[in-house]
Amino acid sequence: MRNGSQYQQSQGLLLFKINERQTFGLGTLKVKEIVPWQPLTSIPQSHAVVAGTAYIRGVTISVIDLAAAIGYRPVSPAEMKDCFIIITDCQRQNVGFLVRKIDRIIDYSWRNISPPPSAAGRHIYSTGIIEYDKKLIQLLDIEMVLSTIFPADEEALHADISREEQSRLRVHPILLVDDSSVARRQLAEALNHVDVPFEVCSDGKQALTLLTDAAARGTPFDILVSDIEMPGLDGYELAFEVRNNSTTQGMYIILHTSLSSEISVDRAHQVGANEALTKFDAAELIHAMLRGAEQVERGDVIPGVESRRQN
Repeated sequence: MRNGSQYQQSQGLLLFKINERQTFGLGTLKVKEIVPWQPLTSIPQSHAVVAGTAYIRGVTISVIDLAAAIGYRPVSPAEMKDCFIIITDCQRQNVGFLVRKIDRIIDYSWRNISPPPSAAGRHIYSTGIIEYDKKLIQLLDIEMVLSTIFPADEEALHADISREEQSRLRVHPILLVDDSSVARRQLAEALNHVDVPFEVCSDGKQALTLLTDAAARGTPFDILVSDIEMPGLDGYELAFEVRNNSTTQGMYIILHTSLSSEISVDRAHQVGANEALTKFDAAELIHAMLRGAEQVERGDVIPGVESRRQN
């Protein structure tokens, strides 16, 4: 495992405008490419904010009017030729977002990203706030945008398990961590469906406090499921801190991300995660947890760390 300082994440952020005043940011790991506007083909009966489809590098991609999708003034036909399309790779699908202006790409530390203010409400399209060039910039919650346009398949939200498997999971304390409200609801729904208890929080700093406090009380968590991209303390750093603390290092760590990048999965293993999932699927998640429960019981989550639970 590498030195922890190597995982103090500094990531590129693409800054773009959806109108003259409002600037949003998006992690560059989620961006495949940026292309100038191209003619779009309309799709009958499509969602109102889907501007059409574009044929880019041999692939047909749905293009979403991002301003309209998050409640701002839609892009008019006369404006489109001056717009850009941000092509993203998220949740194993390529989608284009139509924006009015590309600003720049900056390098920014996740530690300096603040969660959205609680007074802003539950249904805002932002996972964090940064201050840059004397301006406040919102980080786009791309999962929430996509969930309102392309709702998740109900089958992907639920999994069925046996009574024996349910009993096994119920004795292993589980912590879920994600900065996206959509992802938290999906994770919670998966475990509620199989009637398995859990705790949930929205950022890595809070998660680390919960994990260390529980271990100090003698009631440690056994399974951690965490997003990778989070403000303050991201999933890589959280996993590294957990593995390098003698009171928490024996838990099973599952990192998940909406990114399809193999780099994200490789790095997850480098910081000590046992598994990395690149799209929410209840069956995949539950079976990863079951593997975790089995390994915690055997005491082979990581070499040299004995099981804390004897079943």
